[in-house]
Amino acid sequence: MTNHWVDIRNADVILVMGGNAAEAHPCGFKWVTEAKAHNKAKLVVVDPRFTRTASVADYYVATRTGTDIVFLGAIVNYLLTNDKIHHEYVRNYTDFSFIVREDFAFNDGIFSGYDEKAGKYTDKSSWNYEIGEDGFAKVDPTLQHPRCVYQLMKAFYSRYTPEKVQQICGVSPEQFHKVAETLASTAVAGRAATILYALGWTHHSTGAQTIRLGAMVQLLLGNMGIAGGGMNALRGHSNIQGLTDLGLMSNLLPGYMTLPFEKEQGFDDYIAARASKPLRPNQLSYWSNYKKFHVSFMKTWWGDFATAENNWAYDYLPKLDKPYDLLQAIELMDKGQMNGYICQGFNVIASAPNKAKVTRALAKLKFLVVMDPLETETAEFWKSHGEFHVVDSSKIQTEVFRLPTTCFAEERGSLVSSSRVLQWHWQGVEAPGKALPDMDIMAGIFLRMKAMYQKDGGKFPDPILNLTWPYNKPFAPTPEEVAMEFNGKALADITDPKDPTKILAKKGDQLNSFALLRDDGTTTSGNWIWAGCWGTSGNQMGRRDNSDPTGIGNTLNWAWAWPANRRVLYNRASCDVNGKPFDPTRKLVSWNGTTWSGADVPDFKIDENPAGGMNPFIMNAEGVARFFARGMMNEGPFPEHYEPFENPVGKNLMHPDNPKATSNPGARVFPGDRADFGTANEFPVVATTYRLTEHFHFWTKHARLNAIIQPEQFVEIGEALAKQIGVASGETVKVSSKRGHIISKVIVTKRIRALKIDGKETHTVGIPLHFGFKGLTKPGYLTNTLTPSVGDGNSQTPEFKSFLVKVEKA
Repeated sequence: MTNHWVDIRNADVILVMGGNAAEAHPCGFKWVTEAKAHNKAKLVVVDPRFTRTASVADYYVATRTGTDIVFLGAIVNYLLTNDKIHHEYVRNYTDFSFIVREDFAFNDGIFSGYDEKAGKYTDKSSWNYEIGEDGFAKVDPTLQHPRCVYQLMKAFYSRYTPEKVQQICGVSPEQFHKVAETLASTAVAGRAATILYALGWTHHSTGAQTIRLGAMVQLLLGNMGIAGGGMNALRGHSNIQGLTDLGLMSNLLPGYMTLPFEKEQGFDDYIAARASKPLRPNQLSYWSNYKKFHVSFMKTWWGDFATAENNWAYDYLPKLDKPYDLLQAIELMDKGQMNGYICQGFNVIASAPNKAKVTRALAKLKFLVVMDPLETETAEFWKSHGEFHVVDSSKIQTEVFRLPTTCFAEERGSLVSSSRVLQWHWQGVEAPGKALPDMDIMAGIFLRMKAMYQKDGGKFPDPILNLTWPYNKPFAPTPEEVAMEFNGKALADITDPKDPTKILAKKGDQLNSFALLRDDGTTTSGNWIWAGCWGTSGNQMGRRDNSDPTGIGNTLNWAWAWPANRRVLYNRASCDVNGKPFDPTRKLVSWNGTTWSGADVPDFKIDENPAGGMNPFIMNAEGVARFFARGMMNEGPFPEHYEPFENPVGKNLMHPDNPKATSNPGARVFPGDRADFGTANEFPVVATTYRLTEHFHFWTKHARLNAIIQPEQFVEIGEALAKQIGVASGETVKVSSKRGHIISKVIVTKRIRALKIDGKETHTVGIPLHFGFKGLTKPGYLTNTLTPSVGDGNSQTPEFKSFLVKVEKA
């Protein structure tokens, strides 16, 4: 979230799109009801299903899954065409005036730099600004230059009309205009809109670009950095935010630093590519401090073995030749190119797309380690479970090791919520049997591996042998020790650069801020964005003071939020260029003549006089927010609609004559997976997956109370489709895709209705994902029996939310 849960109550308009907060986040949804009750906020829901969120909305619009970029692109066009934008905000705080290179082009769905033979964009150099002789990006404050971002964006989205929304999304122009006008009402000081989204946006082959386009709408309206505004991702797990913060993705290091690529063998080149220099005068460009974050991290991991002489152990880091995400890992297994796999708190056969491929891939491993408190489908993939999972165990070579872990209530430590708040939780009960905390198990594996390297040697064992392990009980690190480690400490006295006689942190002290990090090896921090969560005053995550002195909803003494305990990111943008709040009634920060202060921790250089021209978006080299993404996205600098890889129309109606632009040209598709895609001729119904309030992912089917209230697998279809295939609620249907089938009870509802797409009636089926062949619920099929193995062009998140099936009476 750019903002936080409580801040939702400050909104005047709430758009829920790509999410279902009332059912998937019922506790957090109370802040939506607070906004409606006390702020007279309007709730708008755009979703393929009439969800419980939609049931309390002021306005609901049914749309086709996988087409949200068309809808949002038309919103952008509406705002620009009708001059419904926050002029002062976009002129000063966005890249509207930046001039794009002359060789940048977009033709029939494809941007410049596309390599047809490679099937991807191999040259993004044209996706950039013109740079002047002074090294800064050229701008045109009048916004008249034909290649300034404003003019390019206006022309680009002029193609996205209400008529296209009707043709592609199935939404009437009247419905569309109602949503557009409601959002446009917040393009003024004194009103705010927030967007709430979740997996309904991320689980697409264009998911990252959909989120970008939502943020672009918010920028046009001046809704980023303000109370009641923002782009608020509703994370699906209690600690999924912490997972990404700590870099548990194949290409990340903690704090959203990245691993080097294979071509980046030199440390200086690696740093230079990430420590971005300002693209305009007097801009902060805070990633210019990347070396401080990186060196402090390397000192945390390798201590005295990370020195200036060996470039802070840079050679210890792997250099990526390609992304090694989940889909890539399964592909390697399937090709017999991976020996072992550790599933830690992860039910891969249930959570990954195309169950048949995952089962085949796991069967080719030499060993599989499952760390989990529950008996998962993955742990028993090797044996048949009736009709729900059929395998020949005699042909599976994989040896499975099951290591029982503790559950969340049996351990203590920190969790990071959607609001970026690090909260400490305490242990409730002792673990049963031989279950151990994950950290104990990982410590045991690591220390045994290290002993093997010490005894037997090996190729380049240095990263293992020299890894810092400073815990009092090496086989049982405590959560407190690890928390203090990812916060960081001073290895020497840290002095003020402006006054060397002033000591900011004494040697051995826990650090109170990432501003104290240094690139000379005198500080550690396992995760720079968390620096301050356990400072000299102790564990800030355990604080429980929910006082709200300003009434704005910022409870700064409740736990601790990254970065620096600020609750609303880019809150400097809530003020005009002179530092005065656009909306004094919802003031977050302001300039008082000598410093920035207010109800939140300023997301800005605290003593920076507004007269100096420093802009609010301090992490960007431009100093302003980007509409034009430059080379940072894999399918283009502006979000463009591409169809899901399985879609009911067979072409991109934005580019009907260019088959290369049908689906995301920046997405990676393995040849075998492409062969498993179905077509509308054979599979005419659109399918989407969703979650139920009564279950949490694949966990709670093991809990008796949850199994009682939601005991059996079902699929949900509309009345028109039910009539067409001749079924009634409670009967059984077979749902098939190119990859397999499930047989399930059916619920016929009014919640999913047929839409007219390009003049043709198109049906959608909703499939809850929670069921499987292990647990206390009635045995069922894994939903990912049906889903295709293809991911987003940037994150590689699988396209679970839009694929094709056939539905028939069983």
